[in-house]
Amino acid sequence: MTSLRWQRPVFLAVTAGIVVTVSWLAREVMLPIVLGLIIAYVLMPLVEWVERWKLPGPRHVPRAAAIVLVYILVLGTLGIFVRTVAPRIGYEMAKFGREVPALTARFKNEWVPALQNKLHAITGISPPQEDTTEQQEPAFVARPQPDGSYALDIQGGVSVRNTRGGYTIQAHEKVVPFDPDLFLAESVQGTMTYLQHNALELARIGSGIVFSIGRFFFVFGLTLMIAAYLMLTRERILAFFSSLVRPSSRPGLERLIVRIDQGLSGVVRGQIIICLINGVLSAIGLAIVGLKYWPILAIIATVFSLIPIFGSIISSVPAVALGLTQSFGTGVFVLLWIIGIHQLEANILNPKIMGDAAKIHPVLVIFSLLVGEHFFHVTGALLAVPCMSIAQSVFIHFRQIVQKTDPELSHEPVASVRDLGE
Repeated sequence: MTSLRWQRPVFLAVTAGIVVTVSWLAREVMLPIVLGLIIAYVLMPLVEWVERWKLPGPRHVPRAAAIVLVYILVLGTLGIFVRTVAPRIGYEMAKFGREVPALTARFKNEWVPALQNKLHAITGISPPQEDTTEQQEPAFVARPQPDGSYALDIQGGVSVRNTRGGYTIQAHEKVVPFDPDLFLAESVQGTMTYLQHNALELARIGSGIVFSIGRFFFVFGLTLMIAAYLMLTRERILAFFSSLVRPSSRPGLERLIVRIDQGLSGVVRGQIIICLINGVLSAIGLAIVGLKYWPILAIIATVFSLIPIFGSIISSVPAVALGLTQSFGTGVFVLLWIIGIHQLEANILNPKIMGDAAKIHPVLVIFSLLVGEHFFHVTGALLAVPCMSIAQSVFIHFRQIVQKTDPELSHEPVASVRDLGE
């Protein structure tokens, strides 16, 4: 009887181990499934809202139709946004590319010397002097001959200048007159020669670009398909996991699922809403002050806000630095505006949108971000906090079960790591 009792847990444990091992080995192709899970989780409340629409008679909108309507709404809105913003982003990027040499020269010729002078004033150490001696080609080259004499090779034309009581002989650069016909012929010949010698490389690059574009659309379509199936069969998926435990344990599993959903709802859905609000507010403030490339910086602030704490800090640095290049007042305004947005997020948006169920202590957030980025880089940083939310919910659930079975602690209020965030 005892062996039969342990067969089910052992079977489930071995099966779970196999699933985890296969998922780890296939991690390089798991991206569509992970993205599909995230999209399904984010869009499911909107699908349920569409499902509640009443049709003529006692019927409601079928779930499959609701999923299609939500996809049309979301993808249509995204397409309109990209079509509206993409020309401005392209213009800003082209403008930025043209101004990069000027910004680099300004940084080298103005900011670096100014910083060196300030350091010199503070420390008393003089900055190193740059050697400004002109490096010129020699006018003559003396070559020893077998008979002991020297032969002088003139490097182009020469000129003689009277300098400080002496004479300086300098070489003239050889001036070749511009021949349009020769230039065109050499250009065509050079292009044909390059194509002949690099045809295979160019074909490989072209096929790589085509393959990347095709792969993107394939993965994107596959991700939407996976998300649609997950939303369409949500009840059957939950019923399957409920069937894995004994009937007496199913109420506890349902409570665990509800707890995980509450935590993820704040971390995933709430963070996406906050990112959009941060992006809109950043765009308004940067546009008001007339900051250069403000559309690009607003999009950067929106995307990086998906990563708590570090994302906001990283996205603030280029905006403030670019503001300081325009004027000191612009840089200060940008910094104060960003600080105001983060204060609004911390004191109003987070409590109202995320709610108390999603509270994770800041130390746990930083720890999860460091671990996720170390092992899985950008993907790990994006998924670190949701995974920490799931781990925290599981810990709280079993902590409550253990505490209720302890006679000394059964009447104590249940404490958890979530209390640290309050």
